[in-house]
Amino acid sequence: MSAALSRIPARLSGVRRLIVNADDFGLTSGVNRAILEAHRSGILTSTTLMANSLAFDEAVRIARESPELSVGCHIVLVNGNPVSAPSAIPSLATGHPARFRESISNVALRALSHQLEPAEIENEATAQIRKIQAAGITVSHVDTHKHTHLFPTVLHAVLRAAEACGVRAIRNPMGPIGALFHRSPKLVKRGLQLKVLRWLAGDLANTVRAAGLQTTDGAVGIVATGSLTLGLFRRLIASLPDGTWEFVSHPGYPDADLRASGTRLLGSRREELELLTSDAARRILEDQAIELISFQQLASP
Repeated sequence: MSAALSRIPARLSGVRRLIVNADDFGLTSGVNRAILEAHRSGILTSTTLMANSLAFDEAVRIARESPELSVGCHIVLVNGNPVSAPSAIPSLATGHPARFRESISNVALRALSHQLEPAEIENEATAQIRKIQAAGITVSHVDTHKHTHLFPTVLHAVLRAAEACGVRAIRNPMGPIGALFHRSPKLVKRGLQLKVLRWLAGDLANTVRAAGLQTTDGAVGIVATGSLTLGLFRRLIASLPDGTWEFVSHPGYPDADLRASGTRLLGSRREELELLTSDAARRILEDQAIELISFQQLASP
């Protein structure tokens, strides 16, 4: 990408840019392998690494061998193990060994009722980012597992952690929903849930930029998680307004470790990998004159 293009603002008339990001890097070896394939043979430009993941060391090795892959931190505050000492984050984790709460609805209720301590969120987010940086990885951006930074208490704490660690970009999960999903009751339900979260989050983009970080105009693919098809991908890309957007993906191979992880996304990960590495997906981007960039390029001065 040219230097001139890398300096253009997120929204510019007639320009549409897309970051294709894979969540859950490090979750399992099968997920790692799929992310590498989607990057080397497909349209994937960025990924976010889970600091507390089973296949973390392998993911670090892959990241070091893939200098053009932009690697961020997939901050986990639900359904996983903390990096910090349990005694330091009692509002976030429980049990022995300590684990974050399993239910996103439980975390949402605690966030909205001010039962989560902002300092604990900031410290845990900082610990996760620092662990990745200590492994020799330049952390280009952050996002959160289950999009918990849509809750203002979490967002402000994560922004402080990112700033303290020198991370310059964060995901904006908000995006165009429109009438794309009228044919699927499941997608309609997810779209309505996202609209509620959008209301709770307020003006997330301006909050992020006021904190001195970069973000996109929004994200697509979140509502379609687990249900993505080539036809839906085509409609999502065709519907993108001018600006810079993120496509959120979850490629992976459904190996034994993935099945044991508790994720609901199993076979759909293989289907997303096939889409991300397909000639058809690349042609859709070319036909729509979409410029592929990475989070590292978005965050660059």
